[in-house]
Amino acid sequence: MRGLYLMALTLSSSLLGGCLVKAAADVVTAPVRVASKGVDLATTSQSEADEKRGRELRKAEEELGKLNRRYEDRLEDCRDGSERACGEARDIHSEIQALLESNPALGEAAATPVGN
Repeated sequence: MRGLYLMALTLSSSLLGGCLVKAAADVVTAPVRVASKGVDLATTSQSEADEKRGRELRKAEEELGKLNRRYEDRLEDCRDGSERACGEARDIHSEIQALLESNPALGEAAATPVGN
């Protein structure tokens, strides 16, 4: 009977020892896991940065399209003799130039022929 108690005690201590080792390992690695999670949240991956740049570029292209349509309308009115439309066309042209200067990729995209 005493042998059974001794075997149960040995078995439980080895199982408990494994649990203690796992708990100790969890406690030791916890700061590393927390720090790496913080770094992941604080940094932007290259693909995320590319996606963000793509969204910004598409938004700028939409704005450029709207400005071009307004510019063409005002330019047509200017050619018909409207001084006010000429002034608006100049203002819109300035906006277009500022947009192109702040987004050089827009100018490259406009200069690249379709299919190349």
